Amino acid sequence: MVSTKGSYSLNLHSVTANPLALGDDSKKDTKTIEVEAVENVGVAAVPCRSNTCTSVNLKGWKLGTNEIGCGLMKAVIGEALGTFLLLLVCVGSANSWILKDLSTSAVDLKPLYFLTIALAFGLGIGSIVYILGEVSGGHINPAVSCALFLDKQISFLRFLVYSFAQFAGGFLGAGVLYGIGSHDHTTLDHIDEYGVNSYNEMSVSHAEAFFFEMLGTMFLILTVLATCQRACSSSFLQPLAIALAVFVIHVWLIPYTNCGINPVRGTVWNIVTGQTSVQTFVFLFAPMAGALVAVPFHNFILTSSSDS
Repeated sequence: MVSTKGSYSLNLHSVTANPLALGDDSKKDTKTIEVEAVENVGVAAVPCRSNTCTSVNLKGWKLGTNEIGCGLMKAVIGEALGTFLLLLVCVGSANSWILKDLSTSAVDLKPLYFLTIALAFGLGIGSIVYILGEVSGGHINPAVSCALFLDKQISFLRFLVYSFAQFAGGFLGAGVLYGIGSHDHTTLDHIDEYGVNSYNEMSVSHAEAFFFEMLGTMFLILTVLATCQRACSSSFLQPLAIALAVFVIHVWLIPYTNCGINPVRGTVWNIVTGQTSVQTFVFLFAPMAGALVAVPFHNFILTSSSDS
């Protein structure tokens, strides 16, 4: 990250608030101090890795053309790497021959299969978020990037380039995973049947699936926004909270929709394996709807008056 020194007027009303949220409350006392200005990477999971955090709140949304540079390029590469790992490792866990044996065993071990996949996604995503925290914020999800844009924590440009990078990295990871499954020495029988987001339309309607995915994404984003607001010195707590949220959401949603809660995870593997349908649109748009609902809900209901 590129950093420069300078004098900035900051609102020093909380050491636990979001370090990238700029406040427009003119009633709070402001002081001009000498700070180390680090390029805004947009915080999703690891908002602070220092002992104290300074609250800085933007008055409105930013276009972000002034962010174009080396720092943004590194962040974009980081997001692409994140979704590459998400598809390759996390979706790949659903194709692990060891775990697949649980789902095809003569004894009904599917509940254990679901739990292990949920754990793999939770730990995998938590690890990826921790790896990318200081580079890009570790969004690895267009719905998370959308939510942080709506919450005025990242610019519109960053939201767009992050989303593009996330899909690009996802397609690359899915392609590598599918290619690995096509080789004789590592053949994964019916690789296209595992890790696909779908639901049984005989028991789950399109509307119900959309509602499930929207609520699951809302749960995730509320966790993300809470970690941004309550940044603390123990930096591992932010990705840990997100990992636990992802685990719980997967335990809940895998039996219904196989749990997408991410437009990249919910659509890319389906596209690469040739299993697109009208359901794909549910997994594409429901998480974004979750983001649209989660941000105002968090800001109006879950944020104290002193933070608003």
